[in-house]
Amino acid sequence: MTNLVKQPHQKELFGHPVGLYVLFFTEMWERFSYYGMRAILVLYLVQATSDANAGLGWSNGEALALYGWYTMLVYVASIPGGWLADKFFGQKRSVLYGGILLVAGHSVLAIEQMWAFYSGLGLIILGVGLLKPNISTMVGGLYKQGDIRRDKGFTIFYIGINVGAFLSSLIVGYVGEVHGWHYGFGLAGIGMGLGLLQYVLGQKYLKQVGNFLGTSENETDKEAMNKPLTPIERDRVIVLFVSFLLVIVFWGAFEQAGGLMNIYAKENTNRMLMGWEVPASWFQSLNAMFIIFLGTSVAAFWAKRKLKGLLSTSLFKMILGLIIMGTGFFFMSAAAVEYNNTGASAMYWLVLAYLFHTIGELCISPVALSYITKLAPVKYASLMMGVYFAMTGFGNKLAGLLGESAEGVGELTIFTGIAIFSVLFGLGVMIFRKKLEKLTHGVEDNEREIMDAEELELAKN
Repeated sequence: MTNLVKQPHQKELFGHPVGLYVLFFTEMWERFSYYGMRAILVLYLVQATSDANAGLGWSNGEALALYGWYTMLVYVASIPGGWLADKFFGQKRSVLYGGILLVAGHSVLAIEQMWAFYSGLGLIILGVGLLKPNISTMVGGLYKQGDIRRDKGFTIFYIGINVGAFLSSLIVGYVGEVHGWHYGFGLAGIGMGLGLLQYVLGQKYLKQVGNFLGTSENETDKEAMNKPLTPIERDRVIVLFVSFLLVIVFWGAFEQAGGLMNIYAKENTNRMLMGWEVPASWFQSLNAMFIIFLGTSVAAFWAKRKLKGLLSTSLFKMILGLIIMGTGFFFMSAAAVEYNNTGASAMYWLVLAYLFHTIGELCISPVALSYITKLAPVKYASLMMGVYFAMTGFGNKLAGLLGESAEGVGELTIFTGIAIFSVLFGLGVMIFRKKLEKLTHGVEDNEREIMDAEELELAKN
């Protein structure tokens, strides 16, 4: 039965295609560059121009507004990035071109000129737009439909994302805050260069995925690109778009990490630890660290539930993830109360908030990536992945708007409002879960039946 679920002629490592690890390290270095820059962007914008490590001296509201627009456009660019892959380049070449643009963008940011600052951001937006949706789609292409290893593969891939994010928050954050913001931006570019190099060297393990269907000599492939969606495909797309609403709300709340929570850590938190002040940017590493430690455990928890026949559908995981993440903001409410009473809040409130945010993220983000590769019509696979990341972008813009409003209504109101809305929205979607899952036409129903003894043991472990 193993042959029914494994792609032909794929060399494997630790029970997964070697190509997964090529994409793992490519994405790790891409996220090293992105999250490294994100960790210091807002701090650089609000740092006074008169300081030794001078910033731009913007107000918190101005900085969060730019942060919202930038992080939105980074992900919205995934729509044209996915479309270009489907119509012209293919996923494999799109990832390559995106990586080149990212190296250029981060390198330009290292130049201490405003033209370089805006040009660098523009190049990064274009680069992420080409790379992000297509590398995720390639991960799904490594597994046949119904292969239970697919969700685990995405979790492994997701851990790679967060290894990069963890290292960048510590290394790029420290270099940027202590030695100079533009040194930090340049270091992020070096990381992306390493990712691009190993992606090129690992092409022999990616021969089966990411190729351009439009250049295929197989007439069946050409005709499939021109056919309208079937009724089943339309139903599945409807479910995808409903799940995208969960994504917008989730990231609108979660992305306070790089904006309002980042500023809160710098300005309102007592960061003294044994006589040493913890850099504010280091708190950005907590989410990634928790994912590295908890990622496989959460994936194993859901795999065991599936084996026992307990509720473990993708949509259920995503709804639960939103609720758990929202609950984490109650810790930020507690931090705001402590700050209002004493003038400073303890670091452990941020640690607890990031812990709950991480558990929620593990239930929604890698699951959503896998879900799209299950439900999306093959001919629109990259485009639908692009739409998903665009929804992430709209969530980022929402995060910026919420962060800006904190200047008027206060952090306590914003944090508590986010918590309540996220929990209630998740519970509201849960009411319609069964009806929505019927529209998937059993896309996940056969996952248990096709497992052989080897895959069963992997899931149990």
